[in-house]
Amino acid sequence: MPRHAEKRTLPYPPETMYAIVADVKRYPEFLPWVLEADIIKSTEQGFLADLTVGYKLFQDTYRSEVILTPHERIEIRYIKGPFNHLHNHWIFTSAPSNAVDIDFFIDFEFRSSLFQSMIQSVFTEAVKKMITAFEERAKVLNYRNNP
Repeated sequence: MPRHAEKRTLPYPPETMYAIVADVKRYPEFLPWVLEADIIKSTEQGFLADLTVGYKLFQDTYRSEVILTPHERIEIRYIKGPFNHLHNHWIFTSAPSNAVDIDFFIDFEFRSSLFQSMIQSVFTEAVKKMITAFEERAKVLNYRNNP
């Protein structure tokens, strides 16, 4: 089963990176392989979201509960879709010079052994590309907010 943990320090305030990751409905604008993102309903702790992801001939939608601890943590709890399980979190910690330390973790397993074997070969590169997309989004938004 694919699993990836990564820590990075980025030159943005924790609030900025938290806001970008929490803004799920905008994922199709910048995140590779996310074709659609819909907020289904708000909850006491966050919201339920449906994400449609696609790669080559594969396309599917999954539902998750996004649990928000403002400016500190985002946890994703899998509800239904093409996985046996999906665990994902982002932890944001203040770093010197108004930067942020990000702790990212994802672990999942597709129900389909065919999809599972397909993703195994590209998983690490795909996750790094995804994390870089969040970083690039921060650059764009920082530029827009502070030209």
